[in-house]
Amino acid sequence: MSTPKNQAAWLRKAGTPLEIGDALLPKAGPREIVVRNAAVAINPLDCHMQDAGVFVQQWPTVFGCDVAGEVYEVGSNVDHFRMGDRVIGHCINLVTGRPSDGAYALYTIVPANKAAILPDHISFIDGVVVPFAVEAAACTLSVKEPGPCMPGVSTPALGLPYPTLQTPAPSAGKTLVVYGASSSVGSMTTQIAAAIGINVIAIAGAHNHDLAKRCGATQVFDHKDSSVVENVIHAAMASRSEFVGIFDAISTPETYARDLAILEKLGGGHLACVHPPPADNIPSNVKTGMIFAVNDVATPIYRDFVTPALESGKLKCLPPPTVVGKGLEHVNDALKKSKAGVSATKLVVKL
Repeated sequence: MSTPKNQAAWLRKAGTPLEIGDALLPKAGPREIVVRNAAVAINPLDCHMQDAGVFVQQWPTVFGCDVAGEVYEVGSNVDHFRMGDRVIGHCINLVTGRPSDGAYALYTIVPANKAAILPDHISFIDGVVVPFAVEAAACTLSVKEPGPCMPGVSTPALGLPYPTLQTPAPSAGKTLVVYGASSSVGSMTTQIAAAIGINVIAIAGAHNHDLAKRCGATQVFDHKDSSVVENVIHAAMASRSEFVGIFDAISTPETYARDLAILEKLGGGHLACVHPPPADNIPSNVKTGMIFAVNDVATPIYRDFVTPALESGKLKCLPPPTVVGKGLEHVNDALKKSKAGVSATKLVVKL
């Protein structure tokens, strides 16, 4: 059998378009698999990597986090994947710096503990919205001790348990607010929190309330409502459960002001963010942190939860994908669309 040709969308300099070119065919190392990609997805992190070169360790580079496809090669010390398996996976170029670990290629290395079998009834296009968001949700919810995220900023440590396959999940007696519950990471965090048994109060645009409820939110409030802060406070108090804190999947000065107002009235708690958290005038009873979405805390979720939960429908491929085009040449278009802003969808490129 002839060796397949690999190509990738290369970033040669920060702030420039990706260029399609040849790439070495990756070789799976220990505890790794190589995936023949059928679909890749766009995350806001990718836009920052393209524009500013953040996390880039060598030039040129190949980045991107989400892949779905078939296993092409299995490395040593991997016993739960075989050649030809349909999988989804989270690539970690932002940690390793290796171009072979970036999603925007025909073949990509994925750590075996950051991949899961994709059930046959779910398309690659739908499935590819899941993996990065799963790890981000795990890093939001289940880290037990704060760790470094960036200079002067720690990761959040809510210390919540792992999700269960039970339907409905037994109540954990806790309430979490998710601000931006229709975003990719916001909707997945809502799903995973609900599967832990957390009462999730969501904040989202009025037209995305149904999506937040499909993800498991018990109540959803419109971020444009001038009474949103008071409404969330009332709902949390009425839940008669322990208030854990807020996951802010938007993380702007406007949302931080609302977060802190909610936390003040509810006696403090965690504020987990996707960008550097507010630093000034933070009460002592508020613990802030910024998620760094590569952490082995996610391993049990990939291993034990993702596949059976997708199979049963407990875990949904949300927000739904929007296909930008077919072929690596469409990744640039997808990145542009992501920077322009999307709502309640995740941008996907077919390969």
